[in-house]
Amino acid sequence: MERKHFLKSGLAALGLAAIAPLAGSCGKDHDTTAATTTTTTDSTSTGSSSSGSCTATSSETAGPYPTITPSSYVRSNIVDGQSGVPLTIKITIKNTNNSCAALSGALVDIWHCTAVGYYSEYTDTPGGGYATVDYTASHFLRGRQTTDSNGLVTFTSIFPGWYSPRAPHIHAHIYNSAGTSLLVTQIAFPTDVCNTVYTTATDYKAHGTQDTANTADMVFSDSLTTELSTVTGSVSAGYVLTHTIYVSA
Repeated sequence: MERKHFLKSGLAALGLAAIAPLAGSCGKDHDTTAATTTTTTDSTSTGSSSSGSCTATSSETAGPYPTITPSSYVRSNIVDGQSGVPLTIKITIKNTNNSCAALSGALVDIWHCTAVGYYSEYTDTPGGGYATVDYTASHFLRGRQTTDSNGLVTFTSIFPGWYSPRAPHIHAHIYNSAGTSLLVTQIAFPTDVCNTVYTTATDYKAHGTQDTANTADMVFSDSLTTELSTVTGSVSAGYVLTHTIYVSA
């Protein structure tokens, strides 16, 4: 089922409570609730001294492909047989309601597409002319971890591909230790790194570079400042993504 038809016909068929906020959000791939913009003084930090302010990360939709039963996928390695450039994902969660301190014990779910734009757990037709594939019995590139005392979770994955009309991204859903949802958001990638991967890496170059820039993306165009990650490394050695997500807990 193509993304552009998902909200029109797929929502009722799936019957998933997790994607209910998508109704009416086709124009911009995020929910209609205004993003939280709480600002506080960052008086604490882990491993260094810093000051300033922090703003709650922008709220977005879980998208048309959220993990159906995230509690079943408590794992740090989410590759699950998918080929691509290795990517280590390091996400730190901080609490805007506690002087921007690290939030330990938070549940962090992530999910993203394959090198050529497919998602697991759904029958998917990515942009770019690839055939529809039934991945309803697969669970690749999805996982859950609990933040440590530094608010950090780490996942082993692959560099995600892209599909039209979205810029490359990772979905993230943050819960408190009791399982109450705190934030659904998305993580953007630096364009120069994406261009390198998509034009030189074996599993990506046939698909080419993304057709949508971060600044033109329906999600990131108005929220890139809180959702752009830092990515270092190389195609040969793999990449490391680091990103801090601020929530009101």
